[in-house]
Amino acid sequence: MVRRVVITGMGIISPIGIGLEIFWNAVKTEQCGIDSITRFDASLLPCRVAGEVKNYNGENYFDKRFLQRTGLFSQFAIVAGQEAWRDSGLDRFSFDDPNRCGVLLGNGVGGLEVDDESHYKLYDKGCSKIPAMTIPKMIANEAAGNLSMFLGIRGSAHVIVTACASGGDAIGFALDRIRCNRADVMLAGGTESAITEYGIGGFCQLKALSTGFNNTPQRASRPFDKNRDGFVMGEGAGIIVLEELEHAQQRGAKIYAELAGYGATADAYHLTAPSPDGEGGARALRLALRDAELQPEEIDYINAHGTSTPTNDPVETRSVKTAFDQHAYKLAISSTKSMIGHTLGAAGGIETIITALAVRDNFFPATLNLDTPDPECDLDYVPNKGRQGEIRAALSMSLGFGGHNSVIAIKKF
Repeated sequence: MVRRVVITGMGIISPIGIGLEIFWNAVKTEQCGIDSITRFDASLLPCRVAGEVKNYNGENYFDKRFLQRTGLFSQFAIVAGQEAWRDSGLDRFSFDDPNRCGVLLGNGVGGLEVDDESHYKLYDKGCSKIPAMTIPKMIANEAAGNLSMFLGIRGSAHVIVTACASGGDAIGFALDRIRCNRADVMLAGGTESAITEYGIGGFCQLKALSTGFNNTPQRASRPFDKNRDGFVMGEGAGIIVLEELEHAQQRGAKIYAELAGYGATADAYHLTAPSPDGEGGARALRLALRDAELQPEEIDYINAHGTSTPTNDPVETRSVKTAFDQHAYKLAISSTKSMIGHTLGAAGGIETIITALAVRDNFFPATLNLDTPDPECDLDYVPNKGRQGEIRAALSMSLGFGGHNSVIAIKKF
């Protein structure tokens, strides 16, 4: 018998709030966290807007010595991971075998701000001025390593890197570890902090970022809208506690929802562009449905990848139509990237949290700035205003550079 897996804890740090309750209230009230970049002088860049995490002060969470040797993306993971752990009640539970608990996080680029700083010092003052902790602060695995150390988790601690599908894949891999009886509890999700001059500049050179809304930043991320012109960078972390059902029930844990299935595919098409026919995304959707033992007609909501790029949105629409046929027109679909931007490797974690809460509360989050629908995007994208409606089961979809497609299936428990 396949072991069932449920979500018993959640933690988040995002451009629209730090902490689960604040964040979810912001989603339900259509708040937007995208604004002009403040972390550095972006005046000479084509894109000058981003979804920065506001009011974050590392000294509220860590001592100064720890901050000096830890990248921002890793700090985000620890803050969100500790909240998820507390929320699950595991901080009050005598966890008898820490070897049966693991960490699986997604990340796209690691400590990009650390990389920036160290390169400046290398070229300005020479190798001897590179900070000694540069490598430990920069490498992607440090997020999972630090989180496991903070919580005393001694099972596996891994980081998945599949670009913008990383967070979703991490959750899918964690699901499999519990199902295969390699763990009873897993912390899973994604973390990212890539809003640097190098990060924004690099994506600008790819012509991937929005450049036409610098004077109206909250209008810049507009998934499925005819006038979209690129994605907006976001940052943050979304981490959940996954637990084997009987393990959760035996300790009386609250259960948000059941993590029922996972599907992943590769387009095998292009380094940055999705396959135009959406076939890879459609296969991932079907695999997630099959894994969850769900029929297409049982899905009521999809949290779309919805990047607001000219290429992604129509391709993703084709994926949904291919996988769901006529039921595609009965689905509610939204892109919450319109509120927080595209958080890259953290997106799958943050959006799985949104999807689970949507299922729990029977609420369809809005897609902001959807004023003039693209004729190629003709499904119900919940424009501008969220609404109540029954959600029996839902999917969270993440698509990454390199053709990585990841879909998470969540059932009401």
